[in-house]
Amino acid sequence: MSTLNKLMSMPREIFAGPSSKGLVGPILIVLILSMMVLPLPPFLLDLLFTFNIALSIMVLLVSMYTKKALDFAAFPAVLLFTTLLRLSLNVASTRVVLMEGHTGPDAAGKVIEAFGHFLVGGNFAVGVMVFIILVVINFMVITKGAGRIAEVGARFTLDAMPGKQMAIDADLNAGLIAEDEARSRRAEVAQEAAFYGSMDGASKFVRGDAVAGLLILVINIIGGLIVGMAQHDLSFTDAGTTYTLLAIGDGLVAQIPALVVSTAAGVIVSRVSTDEDVGGQLTGQLFANPQVLFLTAGVIGMMGLIPGMPNVAFLIIAGGLVWIGMRVMAKANATAETKAATPPPPPPLTESQEASWDDVSLVDPLGLEVGYRLISLVDKSQNGELLGRIKSIRKKFAQDVGFLVPVVHIRDNLEIKPNAYVVKLKGVQIGHGEATPGQWMAINPGQVSSTLPGTATTDPAFGLPAIWIDAGLREQAQIYGYTVVDASTVIATHLNHLIHTHAGELLGRQEVQQLLDRIGKESPMLIQDLVPKTLSLTTLQKVLANLLEEGVSIRDMRTILDVLVEHAPTQTDTTELTSLIRVALGRSIVQQIFPDNEVMQIIGLDASLDRMLLQALSNSSGLEPGLAESLLRETQAAIERQSQLGLPPVLVVQSSLRILLSRFLRRSLPQLKVLSHSEIPDSRSIKVTATIGARA
Repeated sequence: MSTLNKLMSMPREIFAGPSSKGLVGPILIVLILSMMVLPLPPFLLDLLFTFNIALSIMVLLVSMYTKKALDFAAFPAVLLFTTLLRLSLNVASTRVVLMEGHTGPDAAGKVIEAFGHFLVGGNFAVGVMVFIILVVINFMVITKGAGRIAEVGARFTLDAMPGKQMAIDADLNAGLIAEDEARSRRAEVAQEAAFYGSMDGASKFVRGDAVAGLLILVINIIGGLIVGMAQHDLSFTDAGTTYTLLAIGDGLVAQIPALVVSTAAGVIVSRVSTDEDVGGQLTGQLFANPQVLFLTAGVIGMMGLIPGMPNVAFLIIAGGLVWIGMRVMAKANATAETKAATPPPPPPLTESQEASWDDVSLVDPLGLEVGYRLISLVDKSQNGELLGRIKSIRKKFAQDVGFLVPVVHIRDNLEIKPNAYVVKLKGVQIGHGEATPGQWMAINPGQVSSTLPGTATTDPAFGLPAIWIDAGLREQAQIYGYTVVDASTVIATHLNHLIHTHAGELLGRQEVQQLLDRIGKESPMLIQDLVPKTLSLTTLQKVLANLLEEGVSIRDMRTILDVLVEHAPTQTDTTELTSLIRVALGRSIVQQIFPDNEVMQIIGLDASLDRMLLQALSNSSGLEPGLAESLLRETQAAIERQSQLGLPPVLVVQSSLRILLSRFLRRSLPQLKVLSHSEIPDSRSIKVTATIGARA
């Protein structure tokens, strides 16, 4: 007996549980589909038609009282269900009309009879015209307009999504909102785009419903004539009158709710989201200005005084507008007097909070600040090209140099010039320049055939003379021999140059640890034997920074670590360790400067100068001022000769002199590469094309 009671209580538990709401949709769909195949009695048809009308009115009122579109996010699904309900009722009523229509005007229920006789006066010609007008209004005006608004709204919403997401991320990064609120706002943005996209497709339901209503009306009339004359021996006039009125009543009782639901769809997609519903917006904005009401009343009143016009109607409306305007004006004056009489509230007492670690603002390792005219180059919503170029720079740098530089933090700065930009390293400016969006920079490499009109400037990366030109002169500039680049490329090239120049400063202990973790996945024993047993992480970071300062790639970390494992137990000086690593990396260093396996044409030292430098190094007295000046001048002249020959500026000296000359010459001549003889592989030949002599 207890088992039977449990089985009997299961349906109640199902419908009373929290999942009962989820059964409404499937049950409704099953009932709608059942109406298409099962015959319904006239009384049940009356109930369902009445329910359809009530449902359409509810949908319209809900759409009127929503404050934003997402408050009625289920509207596309409601539109589908109401359309299916109307079509299934049309199928059920058509079956009853064709089967029982010969028995009288109430054969398909009282609702269809009322719409067919009372609303159109029993005149089937008037009924047909009214039905066609309703279909045209629904199909051509409301549905088409709502569908167009939904289509444009979906397009604009999708276009605005990146900007909204960036605004949410900016508020989150600035600490204005919490993570939960940011997640909620992102979901709302996605739901808004999905809603307008669904509304764009759901409007096709109503359009198809209108077409189906016309076809069902024609089918009912033609089918009724055939059934009435062939099966029930009615005359053509009797069959036409009876079945036409029933078909018109059936069509009207379906099209009027369809028109109401279409109006609700138009209200939903055409409203602007505010804190008020549609009724509040209409009354608050349409009747808010008393001057508009008085002027409208004056125009209507003057028209009412014209002979032959319906004077009473016009004067009644004019008087009503004047009365409303006076009420609005009186309310505005009362509100102003109340505000004037009310003293302003005292400012709220703000209790100063104790300082915390959240107030500490850390500087960015690498930053880029732009003026307001360059914001379009770094704005994702405006397809800013500079963002993609910076990503490519970081990726190419990691592939060529051997480690990943920190993310470039981009900010707008209203304190600098509109077209200016500033590159900062750890909060300190290391480079700046100006760029003009929409124009191109024509860089003069030294061999141009003619000049161009434009604004003279200097290439910020390499200091070459350049001109900002209009886009129409781009091809002409290339013909003259200029190197033409756009504004994004100018900034990206300058940033890339600065990153390579300051690579040693960008390599911190965190980057070194990440580099070791990357190598440790493949060679764990190599890392365990070196760090931290033999060499500290700080010493390794200094050695790698020395290599980067001299433009040496650290991609071959296995060779670098092998050298350190071998020599670090007996050698602790980072400079000496750097020199040992350079010898091991000599082949790659030379290959980077001289990619071809031809003879290396380099700069050499005069023998007398070589001896003087060795003597100064052994005495630890440093370079004399006259000797230093002469060495710098002679080196500059040798670099110019190399440039004229199209050769890279490379100075080859003895191993003991390389560090001294590299540090001294790198300050004034950063383009010069100083190599030692021990760093050059035996397979490469050397030819001295310029000699630096002592001329103190």
